[in-house]
Amino acid sequence: MPRAALSASAVVAAGAQLLDEVGPADFSLAVLAERLGVRPPSLYKHTDGLAGLRRSIMLHSKRDLAGVLVQAAVGRSGDAAVRAVANAYRQWALAHPGQYPATQLPPVAGDADDASASAAIFNVTQGVLSGYELTGDDVAHAIRFLRSSFHGFLALETAGGFQMPVDIDTSYERLVDSIIAALNSWRPAA
Repeated sequence: MPRAALSASAVVAAGAQLLDEVGPADFSLAVLAERLGVRPPSLYKHTDGLAGLRRSIMLHSKRDLAGVLVQAAVGRSGDAAVRAVANAYRQWALAHPGQYPATQLPPVAGDADDASASAAIFNVTQGVLSGYELTGDDVAHAIRFLRSSFHGFLALETAGGFQMPVDIDTSYERLVDSIIAALNSWRPAA
């Protein structure tokens, strides 16, 4: 059976899927080429080596996560938006354990594509928090609080760090409940 023609987007999509399956330690152009049924040099027509492929996967991952978060937030505000985004964020991270760490990288200086992809995630987070009527530095503090709370839990969960025989979903729900309670306590006095 003849193999399908490769494209840059097909290589990135296959690379992202492979990264989720094998993790960063076992990810290589040779393994991806084998997966795609081509020789490694064929991949250089579609990506700028391993570093270029990793960058493309990072951009793909950030954009994909941002899209998922936007869909979760649409039509919601305040507590409902935070809960929906928290659950979508977790589901995405668990479904994409190899890609997830790339979404946490700060934008590379001078890389407009990376800045745009990172800003998309930031903008969703900022939009979700707008329902709490925060102003000034409290907006930045809330963004950091939300991001570090989600990431701390998910970094431990995706690394297998929760070994106690207690339901992890309940732990996450309680984390989200606590985040919502904290954000409500930050609301300006009426």
